[in-house]
Amino acid sequence: MKNSSRHILIVANTSWNIYNFRLNVIRLFIEKGYKVTVAAPVDEFIRYTEEFEDLIHIGLKHLDRDSINPFKDLRLIIELYRLYQRLRPDLVLHYTVKPNIYGGIAARFASVPSLAVITGLGYPFIHGGFPGKITSILYRISNHFHRRIIFENSDDLELFTSQNMLDPEKGFSIKGCGVDINYYNPDHSFRSNGKVTFTFIGRLLYDKGIREFIEAAHLVKAQNPDVRFWLIGQIDEENPAAIKKSDLVEWVKDPNIDYLGSKEDVRPYIMKSDCIVLPSYREAIARSVTEAMSMAKPVIGTDTAGLREAIVDKVNGYLVEVKNPIALARAMLDFISLSTEDRAEMGRKGRMKVEAEFDDVKIAREIWNLSKDLLPKHDKSSSI
Repeated sequence: MKNSSRHILIVANTSWNIYNFRLNVIRLFIEKGYKVTVAAPVDEFIRYTEEFEDLIHIGLKHLDRDSINPFKDLRLIIELYRLYQRLRPDLVLHYTVKPNIYGGIAARFASVPSLAVITGLGYPFIHGGFPGKITSILYRISNHFHRRIIFENSDDLELFTSQNMLDPEKGFSIKGCGVDINYYNPDHSFRSNGKVTFTFIGRLLYDKGIREFIEAAHLVKAQNPDVRFWLIGQIDEENPAAIKKSDLVEWVKDPNIDYLGSKEDVRPYIMKSDCIVLPSYREAIARSVTEAMSMAKPVIGTDTAGLREAIVDKVNGYLVEVKNPIALARAMLDFISLSTEDRAEMGRKGRMKVEAEFDDVKIAREIWNLSKDLLPKHDKSSSI
């Protein structure tokens, strides 16, 4: 039974983020008897609210996730401060960069307990320069205001700690946002037609390694003309790493690449693929990879944060050097040379790893266990 005196507020930069990555946490807090409110800009994924009868969604007006205008960000701080003052939640869970930074500041002024979840370091950290320096400074300031900072991989926690960007006692790591292992379930009824299919699934960002995927495809096709390369995803136009539309037009015309568009349900395409490939420059924990592993598919990724925690080289897939299409092509050729039985064994080991480490129910429990002692003392709920 939900207790209206117990109230959790979750803040993120899009409703898309809530729909795709946070429903497991919402479900668990509701099961624990909490009223849950979500604050995020409204987009087409607001339909997630249909699943939760009593959940309240508040549309944020001043959260522009890619703006560097300080006046816009000041308006966001004021908007969040007023929201926290009005709702007085027991705890605010912040996700994504601007909620983590500006939400932490607003929570401090509103005297509301706050927790930040670092869901990936994003463009400023990958590319450095002035935006990266400013983001680091803002994180260093706002991290003082959060009771705890949770990172979705251990590399990001180590980076923040080594650069003195947080009190080490506040920092914890978990393995991503989790994957629904019942929804992404292996389907062994599919039988390949003999052609090996490598599939890239993700937002069409250069930072996801999409250029390296295309270049590696050309190298592999030169030796194995029958191999197929599928590209699935959409352009994230607000992201500074978004691909140029002219590049996408070129890839659509490329006879070596099959662009399949954006797919809300990627399971049929994972099922029909032999291997999922993500040559990303840096991740939190790559969801497309863990979804593929959950469906018992081998994976190829780069030896970087957020991928090396999921992929064990030559066990459930391959790890390759970042920004190296030749190394990526070599891994693809190694995969092609494997027997059907060896590929299936890689998939089985990936599934076992997901069940043990990346189950979204397990991840939600970890969030709960890191949150519960920040809640008012009258809450007698115990861990599950």
